[in-house]
Amino acid sequence: MGHSLTRARDAASPPPGPLDGIVVVDFSRVLAGPYCTMILADLGATVIKIESARGDDTRQWMPPSVDAISSYYLSINRNKQSICLNLKDDKDLQTAYDIVDRADVLVENFKPGGLKKFGLDVSQTSERWPNLIHASITGFGTRGGAGMPGYDLLVQALSGFMHVTGEPSGGPQRAGFAIFDVFTGLHAAVGILAALHERGLTQKHAGQSVEVNLLSSALSAMVNQTAAYTAAGYEPMRMGNEHPSLFPYGPFAAKDGEIVICCGNDTQFATLMAALGTPELASDERYTSMELRNAHREALRASIEESLAAKTVEEWFAELSDVGICCAPILTVGGGIDYATELGLEPVWSSEEPGAYPTVANPITFGRTPAAYRLAPPALNADNAAICDWIATTPRKDHTQ
Repeated sequence: MGHSLTRARDAASPPPGPLDGIVVVDFSRVLAGPYCTMILADLGATVIKIESARGDDTRQWMPPSVDAISSYYLSINRNKQSICLNLKDDKDLQTAYDIVDRADVLVENFKPGGLKKFGLDVSQTSERWPNLIHASITGFGTRGGAGMPGYDLLVQALSGFMHVTGEPSGGPQRAGFAIFDVFTGLHAAVGILAALHERGLTQKHAGQSVEVNLLSSALSAMVNQTAAYTAAGYEPMRMGNEHPSLFPYGPFAAKDGEIVICCGNDTQFATLMAALGTPELASDERYTSMELRNAHREALRASIEESLAAKTVEEWFAELSDVGICCAPILTVGGGIDYATELGLEPVWSSEEPGAYPTVANPITFGRTPAAYRLAPPALNADNAAICDWIATTPRKDHTQ
């Protein structure tokens, strides 16, 4: 099996994860790629993060920070090993090759063709390592958009997302985080897992290239909004917190703030009307179907908010929840984490390991082989010696056909 590639661990080591034995060499940086590889690492894969001497850009993205370490970097790099390599240096490039020799998966987000001068372009890795799974993440694909920089904000603009986000009377609005980097990282992880599954079924042409890009991921993730255009020829517009197809569905004013209420069908609407003390509105001819409720939104909103004005958000949250109405107060990020904790979801991972800071836990639950948190996000080049020792004591993978 070779040398075990580890750093300091807690006394009680976690059990092997479902991807135990899989080695991932990670040439990616910033968000989509590192998010993908962190998911794989949480599930048991050994992930070796190859960085330049400057390190992943997100190491410098501050504020916020903790002990002069970027919280952005901390959020997407746990369970990894870090080694600094200058691919323009022959010795360092050979070390990179030695790592790939022992890897199952390579993940990178260079511009298309950017790795060709190092012999690590997908067209080259498929020849040298035919059993390797090579996952490429780009902003706009490898054809007409090959030269475009892959920033999430550009994709939010070009995909139409910003056009449909914001108040109707206001300007386009970005999301509160790099939403399509995250979706693309998830798509990359799904593609890699599918390729690993295929490789497990057959040894013929076991290698596989996996390509994802931010724009395609964005258009897929926008589901009903993009389908409105492709299937119905309808161009969605900004509606603020309104839903284009559902009402009541969004925030409504109560005595001391706003409460989100979601009614997806006629039965839920009737239950809501009864809970608000206006059961007669459920049979009002203006509101007897979703289509009619959408057509008479403003009149219905006025009636709902007239009833809600009698009590606080907290009071309505308790009362409406008790009768099965989907509703929620609008919390801060900290409030959301605290609420998840109250529900027993254990949303935060923390450890006594040196260099470990609390971060949000992996959301996937397995009955037998749970996600595990073996390593804190690595300091730059922290694992150089351990990785070199691992190379020296670990056989190459069989990358022949």
